[in-house]
Amino acid sequence: MAIRILHTADWHLGHALHGVDRGPEHERFVAWLLDTVEAEAVDAVIVAGDVFDASNPPAGAQALWYRFLAEAWRRLPRLQLVVVGGNHDSASRLDAVDPLLREMGRLHVVGGVPRAAAGAPDLERLLVPLEDAAGRRAAWVAAVPYLRAADLGAGAGAADDDAAEATRRFYAAALERARARRAPGEALLATGHLYAVGGKISELSERRLAVGNQAAVPADAFPADLAYVALGHLHLAQAVGGRETVRYSGSVLPLSFAERGYRHGVVVADLDGEAVRAQRVLRVPRFVELVSVPDAEAPAPLPEVLAALEALPARGDGPDALRPLLEVKVRLERPEPALRALLDQALAGKEARLVRIATTLAGTGRALGDGERRALGDLVPEEVFRRKYDADYGGPPPDALLEAFRALLQEVESEEGAR
Repeated sequence: MAIRILHTADWHLGHALHGVDRGPEHERFVAWLLDTVEAEAVDAVIVAGDVFDASNPPAGAQALWYRFLAEAWRRLPRLQLVVVGGNHDSASRLDAVDPLLREMGRLHVVGGVPRAAAGAPDLERLLVPLEDAAGRRAAWVAAVPYLRAADLGAGAGAADDDAAEATRRFYAAALERARARRAPGEALLATGHLYAVGGKISELSERRLAVGNQAAVPADAFPADLAYVALGHLHLAQAVGGRETVRYSGSVLPLSFAERGYRHGVVVADLDGEAVRAQRVLRVPRFVELVSVPDAEAPAPLPEVLAALEALPARGDGPDALRPLLEVKVRLERPEPALRALLDQALAGKEARLVRIATTLAGTGRALGDGERRALGDLVPEEVFRRKYDADYGGPPPDALLEAFRALLQEVESEEGAR
């Protein structure tokens, strides 16, 4: 029995980059995805968490999500969809439409770990069967969402090793149920929204998962009999532990300027019987370019920056919402009150939208806070905490205090996800 799956994750609907709404890009991504699923004759799509960028996403992001579900149902009458919640998602928000989707069939959304009457995890409800093009059962998916402290039976301050072992036990129990259901020749798959050991993280846009500290989860938490493991959370597409079938698909858009060099895509895997026969990455088009001047990590002197801006392409006839987003990193010899005016003058008539200015004072290596112009919403909570502590006390927070902050943050996020 053969089946083709498409693995994607980290959509982050509702995301804004330095105050710029990414909605137009997400709309084009959803249209591209539906076209791709149809052209590739995909049997099942797996979305491995972080559908939304926040637990309370804007109305436009929610509307786009529901339009995607409706269009997938209408346009692709055989498509099976398996979605799990991520750490940015509200589990209850995703699960709210579960009764409707169950009646429709083929669309399976697991926002959080379902509970049995006594409050224990209902592992049976995590198991989703997948059918091949002929309607024969071909695979089982253990649709495991982001695991919060309560799912692991751990407190918010649980040690990394304890959380990793609890995560391993959770997967072992879920997969034991799946093995009991599958017949010979049927593939076994799993999802996860976690931080696996060795994964490369983008510090500017990925929250550290502090409980169920999936930073401590090794690749061997996923047994060898799993044909494919669809992971989410890390925005850089990558395999885990040298196993090509245990993968992060990566985010569908760059979520910070640090990610502008990522090659965003989705993974298409062809399964034949109990194993993957072939897999490939399909690149998601870059609907809006992210441009950094200078392109190197280090800032450049103001004259060099102005010359580079003046050399940018002239503005075209395309819609403003699809014009490139620009960050400028400039090194100043002294504070420059007219900096913004000089940059705007150099950018007059250019095909770029200036959204970020990072300024550094020469000889100190220190950023000038007013020039960086990062909105509070663009910072992850831990970065806000670190900056506040540094501003008040002139240095980084102690490790013990940082761990206490992470535990508190995890407790708050767990409560939000349960609403």
